[in-house]
Amino acid sequence: MYTVVDIETTGNGYKGSKITEISIFVFDGKTVLNEFTSLVNPEQSIPPFITNLTGITNAMVKNAPKFYEIAKKVQELTKNTIFVAHNVNFDYNIIHEEFKNLGFDFKREKLCTVRLSRKIIPGLPSYSLGTICTSENIPINGRHRAKGDAEATTELFRRLILRDNNFTINSFLNPKSKPATLPPLLDKTVVDNLPETFGIYYFKNLAKEIIYIGKANNIKQRVISHFYDKKKTVQTMCLETADISYTKTGSELLTLLLASSEITAVSPKFNETKKRAGETIGLFSYEDQKGIIHLAYNRLKQVPNAIMKYYSVAECKTHLETLCKEFELCPKYCHLQTNISSCSQYQLKECKGICCDKEAVEDYNIRVRKAIKSVGIGTEGLVLKEKGRTKDEVGFALILDGIYQGIGYVDTHQSQQLENPEDYQFFVEPKKDNRDIQKIIAAHLKEKEA
Repeated sequence: MYTVVDIETTGNGYKGSKITEISIFVFDGKTVLNEFTSLVNPEQSIPPFITNLTGITNAMVKNAPKFYEIAKKVQELTKNTIFVAHNVNFDYNIIHEEFKNLGFDFKREKLCTVRLSRKIIPGLPSYSLGTICTSENIPINGRHRAKGDAEATTELFRRLILRDNNFTINSFLNPKSKPATLPPLLDKTVVDNLPETFGIYYFKNLAKEIIYIGKANNIKQRVISHFYDKKKTVQTMCLETADISYTKTGSELLTLLLASSEITAVSPKFNETKKRAGETIGLFSYEDQKGIIHLAYNRLKQVPNAIMKYYSVAECKTHLETLCKEFELCPKYCHLQTNISSCSQYQLKECKGICCDKEAVEDYNIRVRKAIKSVGIGTEGLVLKEKGRTKDEVGFALILDGIYQGIGYVDTHQSQQLENPEDYQFFVEPKKDNRDIQKIIAAHLKEKEA
């Protein structure tokens, strides 16, 4: 989202200049969504030469609001938008100074239509707003008045967006990157039509094969970022890309879950995933006759409700060693040291002595439960509700019997009638559970508790 801004001032330089008129057009790149224009009392006299230029007199601004009276409106309209102006530093710095004088910081990402015009419409004798608008047959209804100039700048910016075949605008918004170039096999309209929302996207070659799956909070922005990435593998991928499709998800969690499932299922050649055999080992817990909770592992077929799944025994043992260290667990009761009366870690003070009756069972079990909670989903049935793809929809991830079932969507009214996790299985898109999925969900649950 953009806000195209123009101001008129008393003309005394950045530090001494005060705003006499401001106009803001809220613009989505195609349509003006909102507009605010107001005279402003500068609380100082307007020099005659400025009045001759703009037509704004001291009498006109005498009863106009002072800047502090419209500051909140300016802040709200420009919040989370890109600040666009013709010679943007002038307008931006004056407004920044006005906010500074009120004791507030004003920071926005900026775009300059002078700089953009030089790149996208080269060869003009001058890049003043008047000259460019004459060249482009853009009418200015009130030259050197805030609304007239802002309206003309908005129309100029709209045309610059339409002609921006080399992603000049995006390169200006990412100053450390060189301008992007569109992949030769890819139609510009494909990129233009990408949504700016949560989801995953698929790069496809001429044979319609998926060669890369990506995830993003803003699909369009993330896709474009690949085009000015200078890594050789990314450049090779872009050269092969002939089409891009996408799936909206509605939230970051659902994006991560869907991306993990899709990458595992498809194994695109440009995704950095290890080619591994299926998971074969499961971590589980049980309580012995003394009431001590053990952490143990076995072949996945022998573990119906695994806390975590692994691709090998070595991977499982490495993770168990990490848990022992983090939660001060006993290697004997994590089945890392066998046929011993007490573990070696007790002498190193890394075990509190559960293995030699030096620690209360319940104290030890508390830490085991924390360890279990840190690695697994830790629940038999759970619906993680998220924002849907539209405002009338609820997205969700479903866990039944401790196993991830997939993601799905129901309309808001319908979701209010679903009482139990089992009710959601009729709306879920089934996906396989795996360790990566469990990590994503566990991290999400941990973050919600924080």
